[in-house]
Amino acid sequence: MNGFRTLVLLAALTALLVWLGDMFGGRQGAVMALIFAGAMNFASYWFSDKIVIAMYKGREIGPNDDAELYGLVQDVAQKARVPMPRVYAIPQETPNAFATGRNREHAAVAVTDGIRRLLTKRELAGVLGHELAHVVHRDILVSTIAATLAGAISYLAYMAQWGMMFAGARDRDRDEGGGGIFGLLFMMIVAPLAAMLIQMAVSRSREYGADEGGAEITHDPLALASALKKLEMGSQNIPLEVNDATAKATAHMFIVNPLTRGGIANLFSTHPPIEERIARLEKMASAAGLRST
Repeated sequence: MNGFRTLVLLAALTALLVWLGDMFGGRQGAVMALIFAGAMNFASYWFSDKIVIAMYKGREIGPNDDAELYGLVQDVAQKARVPMPRVYAIPQETPNAFATGRNREHAAVAVTDGIRRLLTKRELAGVLGHELAHVVHRDILVSTIAATLAGAISYLAYMAQWGMMFAGARDRDRDEGGGGIFGLLFMMIVAPLAAMLIQMAVSRSREYGADEGGAEITHDPLALASALKKLEMGSQNIPLEVNDATAKATAHMFIVNPLTRGGIANLFSTHPPIEERIARLEKMASAAGLRST
């Protein structure tokens, strides 16, 4: 269901891009915007493991550096049937974790110092299962595709702004058959907002999928549910010690949203409500006949 929802959302982004391209710049304009956005996101996708780890000053962990953490990641990776990812420790007190890398062979798992102090070994294994599920599902690729489509729509909106500045609505109606002033206003305001909402919905869908996949990898949905309860409170009490731009650019990668949210901001959240995620995991446990210990 999560995979189907993601396909529908990506199709909606594609349809919005094609429609706006036809309305404003023709198919050629849409293709140019898509190529430009793709070029901007290519480096992020190909070098995501190195870029993000460097942003958070991650320190690579080997079997002799931290045998407990390395061994735990190795155990969960074997259960997930993926190659051993590189393991990093992030010098942050906020309790959180993320996975990155363009494929199974170039994956990395990073955990903060804070999460090690907060969670039990069983709970941390549940978190690692969630992160490796992202790797299995190729969620970095999915997120890059969504970001590219949304970015192309934003570039078309910028083109519409310039078009509004240098061409009158009447001339545009006559020469291009476009939507006139109202079409330009739609592209400038509504289209980028719609694209952002769809992109955030894609991210939330992938989080649900990683929760489910992680629980299946570890066969312990209640451990992940317990970890999410602790992480939600901990991440809000101890924020990330990075600049706002870095936090916003990488928030979608973490297992729980590191940004303060509430009210209408939830519409733009990269993560689904923590209560709903926990409820789904508890339902999985109930269906499997598992009980909390």
